[in-house]
Amino acid sequence: MTESGYRIVSTAEGLSEVIAALRDEPAYALDTEFHREKTYFPKLALVQIAWAGDLVLIDPLAVDLAPFAEILDSDTLAVLHAADQDLEILELVCGTIPRRLFDTQVAAGFVGMSTPSLASLYERMVDVRVGKADRLTDWLQRPLTSDQLVYAANDVLHLLEVRDLLCRDLESRGRLQWALDECEIQRNRGRGQRDPDEAWRKIKEARQLKGQARSVARAVAAWRERRAATLDIPVRYVLSDIAVVGIAQRPPRNRGDLERIRGFDRGLREDAQKDLLLAVARGIDEPAPKSDEPTQGALDRDLRPAVALISAWIAQISRDLELDSTLLATRGDLESFLREDPLSRLSSGWRAEIVGLPIQRLLRGEAAVAFAGNGELVIEERSRQPLA
Repeated sequence: MTESGYRIVSTAEGLSEVIAALRDEPAYALDTEFHREKTYFPKLALVQIAWAGDLVLIDPLAVDLAPFAEILDSDTLAVLHAADQDLEILELVCGTIPRRLFDTQVAAGFVGMSTPSLASLYERMVDVRVGKADRLTDWLQRPLTSDQLVYAANDVLHLLEVRDLLCRDLESRGRLQWALDECEIQRNRGRGQRDPDEAWRKIKEARQLKGQARSVARAVAAWRERRAATLDIPVRYVLSDIAVVGIAQRPPRNRGDLERIRGFDRGLREDAQKDLLLAVARGIDEPAPKSDEPTQGALDRDLRPAVALISAWIAQISRDLELDSTLLATRGDLESFLREDPLSRLSSGWRAEIVGLPIQRLLRGEAAVAFAGNGELVIEERSRQPLA
């Protein structure tokens, strides 16, 4: 049993009571348990919610969670850890995501913790050690075991306390708004259904194809994606990656050709085989899609040597400021900034102040990168005085 206990909610009436209670709360902690190994769409198995003095485990196999959209759409703050996949499934089952979000993993990056797990965050911030659940545990089984329920409850038990501690730390460092802005960026990130016409890009071998082979790979991967979504099964259950590439390299004209493709499942239904062959024919007739390379122009050759040096300086700045370096600037952010992309993250806000402006001065020749004498790098005023 958790320190404060938990209640299991498995009726519409019980969910209505939770919704009524949360209407007057300033914040609530939320987590989900789900499976997606055998389905195309994630299957929600449990929802954990905690607020001041209460904690509930909602069974979505017994009650429709759709009414919870009222709370998600309200001004009540949702506190989650590593929220991305939770937001995906909330959008799927409730049709919306929280209007206001605080992600403790994102926030922790602004106080020097690099994408910490919930367990490590609990241990560091509230001195609580939580057991590791079996990674293969079946959250869709019923009844759930007491160990499963306790583990699930612990995921949200201390989350509001952790959020308060993080906010105080962030406030003292002058970084609270940075974290809130980053949480809002995460909240607004697109998570809709995958675009079938872009599915081929997820297959490494397909990205290396050219011309007609690439256009066939796109058409076949798109057909596979749509069929998997219709049947709600993983794409690999429809057609393996190796079969997609094999079909693209040697486009089949009939069933016999299909059966000679490596990795092709001969158990595929006849009507599906016909649809697959039609997709192949479309791919043959369509122009090849563009490669998966960035659409921006290549980085100026004269600037390439600067990337490694500036990256090392950014890593140093991240350590000095106790910032997760990936939050401050990734290599992609740096290259985008050096290409003068107006949408670069380093062009505005706090990132521009910390790294964007110094890099601009460096590129203009107004500053120089130097060793500080202890192995650290600094950007300092350029003396323009050559060594004697």
